[in-house]
Amino acid sequence: MKLRRKILVGVAWPYVNGEPHLGHIAGMNMSADIFARFHRISGNDVVMVSGSDMHGTPTALKAIDENTTPEKIATKYHKIWEQALNDMGFSYDLYTNTHTQEHQDVVHDIFLKLEKKDLLYEQTQSMPFSEKEKLFLSDRFVYGECPYCDENKARGDQCEKCGKTLDPIDLKNIKSIRDNSTPVFKETTHKFIKLSFFEEKLRSWIESRSDWRQNVVNQSLGMIKEGLHDRAITRDIEWGIPVPVSDEKYSSKSIYVWFEAVIGYLSATKSWAKKQGDKNLWKKWWIDPDGETYYFQGKDNIPFHTIIWPAILLGYEELNLPTDVVANEYLNLGGLDFSKSKGHAVWVREFLKSYESEPLRYYLTKIMPETSDSEFTWKGFVESNNNELVATLGNFVHRIFNIINKNYDGIIPDPQSIEKEDEKILDQCKKTLIDISSCIDSRKFRNALNHLMQLARDGNKYIDKKEPWKMVKIDKKLSSTSLWVGCNIISALRTAMYPFLPKTSDKIHNMIFDDSDTLRDGWSVREIPPETKLKNVKTLFIKLDESVIDFENGKFKD
Repeated sequence: MKLRRKILVGVAWPYVNGEPHLGHIAGMNMSADIFARFHRISGNDVVMVSGSDMHGTPTALKAIDENTTPEKIATKYHKIWEQALNDMGFSYDLYTNTHTQEHQDVVHDIFLKLEKKDLLYEQTQSMPFSEKEKLFLSDRFVYGECPYCDENKARGDQCEKCGKTLDPIDLKNIKSIRDNSTPVFKETTHKFIKLSFFEEKLRSWIESRSDWRQNVVNQSLGMIKEGLHDRAITRDIEWGIPVPVSDEKYSSKSIYVWFEAVIGYLSATKSWAKKQGDKNLWKKWWIDPDGETYYFQGKDNIPFHTIIWPAILLGYEELNLPTDVVANEYLNLGGLDFSKSKGHAVWVREFLKSYESEPLRYYLTKIMPETSDSEFTWKGFVESNNNELVATLGNFVHRIFNIINKNYDGIIPDPQSIEKEDEKILDQCKKTLIDISSCIDSRKFRNALNHLMQLARDGNKYIDKKEPWKMVKIDKKLSSTSLWVGCNIISALRTAMYPFLPKTSDKIHNMIFDDSDTLRDGWSVREIPPETKLKNVKTLFIKLDESVIDFENGKFKD
């Protein structure tokens, strides 16, 4: 009997200081959902968690811009993110946020355990201070030139261009983002984590990850080669999780967001377990040695998942290290990165007002920036919808079901005799599922999608050769075998598309089968019994007019 794998899918926690855009979807959510759905239908125990990072300085900055509180901003955009992700069909078991009591409790537990094990210490450091506003300027409240790549808009916590993690003091020509003034540096006391203590353990562990993407390994080992520096895990800002110490000087400080946000994967799993009525259920993925944890994010989040979070896990002990850190490169728009802060984006909610989510899921998987940056274009979106979803996948299903409805009263005919050509395509159906399984399990999602579409193309070729629309006019028995085989190809496509196009998969399922659960069949080809009655046959995809391209490009230029 095949053992059920225990798979945790963790998706990077977005800052909720604005609307989600397609770069977020392509960067982390799409690949995570494909992976989670595939493993669920394969019969594995899957939990997919994430949530909104409520305490980031971008949220505090947005609150200043809108003359309101960070909590109101975070709550507003958390709801927007939650709805947008649901509208895209992402199958989170729990999408929560970092402003919950459960999350704070888990963060405090880890903080105190690391402190008890002498892995935290107190140190005074020099931080930018605004003389005008009489406050310290944390991470994203300042910008300047990156010391590594000379990007002149690097933030005080990380350079978006080269991905290096930074401290404000590293920046050249530092400025306040609030008024472009030059801050002075003053001493302040913070708690630090001994990242340097974990350097060799992290190096050995990362070097052992032979199945990781090369971009993840290279960036992580590059950071270690330069030497890991201890980092402050508290900051001079009240918006955030309070520091669990009695010392009065920490009363106006909070735990640094980069430290507490990654702990959200654990706190979210614990919260989910409580909702299931078993508060210890989380241990199945986090403590059991055969638990597998996969983290999906964009490349700017690599160091937080291969250095920071593993160091915390090693320090805490008992908890499983990441099985894989799956980081995509960037999705570009007009040659530039999608950027929430710069407003350079196609927004998810706006997109879904005009177009369906399934063609978008398909296109973003097709162009997913797995190993290098890729480009979203409206021309590419329209062409993938019209030439692939409508003309290839949807057309194949329509052709088969239309002939059966017109000539067999919607009843799938009995096959007369199965010949070698029929056996070949039926065997290909099984092989396609094996190939897709291998690709998804090795996190090669574009290749997996290619196998799905190849089966649809070959299905069309099979039907073109058999010509059941001609044979049925001569003798219905002559077309019965090819139509039955065609229906079984559709059944295979229904299974194969479930991780990518779940709504379409369910539509096909409900046209053929009486039961309503696509998942019940598992990752296999469900053979269709002859005399099965088709029900509520519908068009799967709608062709888009090519005028959409100029229309949408015109909006972008404006």
